[in-house]
Amino acid sequence: MNTMAAPRPLTAIEKYYRFHSRIYDATRWSFLFGRSGILDPIAAVAKPTRILEIGCGTGKNLVTLAQRFPDAEVTGLDLSATMLDVAESKAAAFGGRVKLIHRSYDAPLDAEPAYDLILFSYALTMFNPGWETAIECAQRDLVAGGHIAVVDFHDSVFPWFKRWMGVNHVRMDGHLQPKLEALFQPQTDKLCSAYGGVWKYLMFVGRSPRSGGF
Repeated sequence: MNTMAAPRPLTAIEKYYRFHSRIYDATRWSFLFGRSGILDPIAAVAKPTRILEIGCGTGKNLVTLAQRFPDAEVTGLDLSATMLDVAESKAAAFGGRVKLIHRSYDAPLDAEPAYDLILFSYALTMFNPGWETAIECAQRDLVAGGHIAVVDFHDSVFPWFKRWMGVNHVRMDGHLQPKLEALFQPQTDKLCSAYGGVWKYLMFVGRSPRSGGF
């Protein structure tokens, strides 16, 4: 008798990225604004040594983080195995300083806080359901005085655009900003316009309100 567990069915997001992993880096530059810019306000307030990116995808941000913070250990987490396959070759260039984790972010990674910077780059608006849980997990995974950084879609005044983004698993209801402001002390908290105001995206860097620091 075969006692091996049956493979877990892929989620809708995993199926989506099984295809998009092939074209992600070549296409997303045209509308995922602020991915590099979010590092400037981070560097202005912190010198992280343990960095976690949730929804690291193909690893583009992991490379940038490792280069920007050369003394830091960088960990990338993603639910999509095919996206992590692409990220693996990029991580290998850093000789073990960049690590990858394949799982969902529905619980803290460690029993005790371990990271001084957690980055969400165009990930939270695709966690539906689960975005609130992910933010709360980040709060628990951050060390005292640690920082969360978020760059993501915010909202649009055009219903057709929001519907189209919904087809691509993105929720655009301005729902992230109030939750982040409630849990973290804002260091950077601004909305930016894209393509003449077709949509707005959020850039947020917040500090854990617990006492302590880097």
